[in-house]
Amino acid sequence: MQEKEITIYDLAERLNISATTVSRGLQDHPAINKKTKKRISNLAAELGYRSNKFAVNLRKQKTNTIGVIVPRLNSLFMSSVLSGIERVANNAGYNLIISQSFEQQAKEKTNANTMFNSRVDALIVSLAADTIDFSHFDTFTKKNIPIIFFDRVEESIQATKVLIDNFKAGYNATEHLIKQGCKQILHLTGNIARNVYHDRFAGYQKALSDYHIEYDPNLFISTDLTEQAIQNVLTNDILKRDKFPDGLFITNDSSAAFALTIFKEAGLRIPDDIAIVGFNNDLISKVTEPAITTINYPGAEMGENIAKIMLNHLSGESDLSFTDTVLLNTELIIRGSSLKNRN
Repeated sequence: MQEKEITIYDLAERLNISATTVSRGLQDHPAINKKTKKRISNLAAELGYRSNKFAVNLRKQKTNTIGVIVPRLNSLFMSSVLSGIERVANNAGYNLIISQSFEQQAKEKTNANTMFNSRVDALIVSLAADTIDFSHFDTFTKKNIPIIFFDRVEESIQATKVLIDNFKAGYNATEHLIKQGCKQILHLTGNIARNVYHDRFAGYQKALSDYHIEYDPNLFISTDLTEQAIQNVLTNDILKRDKFPDGLFITNDSSAAFALTIFKEAGLRIPDDIAIVGFNNDLISKVTEPAITTINYPGAEMGENIAKIMLNHLSGESDLSFTDTVLLNTELIIRGSSLKNRN
């Protein structure tokens, strides 16, 4: 039996104030004092109240919209995922509401609240780099609004997850560099609190171990992978080292391309002086000189899988509670940036 929709009248009755006061408080009206606003906001969150932005759909309790929250939109990988989701969702009569967290937990929380109040039928999320509190998804769970996490996921959350085998991808990238004769392999990556970077790092370490190369913590650097961070690390640290690395595994292609440019400007030969492997198979990896060896991340396929799983759940054909983790295959694409051993 479907739970009764909470209205401002229910909130007003519980708080013993007028519905008008509740309405104004929820809209942050200056006439309502902060204490009252907080009481209203807290009760609204507790009861799972959602503002009525789609009154025309109120009776059927369905908006045919799916919310999507991503860290950033500025990558071919993320664009490919969204394209795959939208293509499948649109064919089924659903529209997407897309927002980005800009890698910030606070923004992710605001986006989630906006999606909830927009009455989305489902939510698809890739977590921000610094998200450690996941309570902003509780309101969706309480109202039985399905959530699928992809790429950047959190194991402690009981929800369907769609991702690649990042451990295997990290292993394969590192193993390839080892087979090219590299023994001092620098791993430059993002925040390892996130599964994608943590698991790629674990794969990197395992490959070193399997080939009897001692892990050197000085060859592991975690940054936010922005151009400024890459510039600082390479120019102010790596290029000044007496013991220079002979290989670089860096966990996205735009950063790999930027690193390649910095090294070449410093007079280094790629791959003779340092071999490079990136990640994602973005377009930029194909147009650098030399082209960048990378891990192909099937973004469009991932998006299509996410949408199909979600739509099957929404249509009653399947149940997300029976789908835990979906792993997609990756592929190492070998190009000139890493081929020291051309035989």
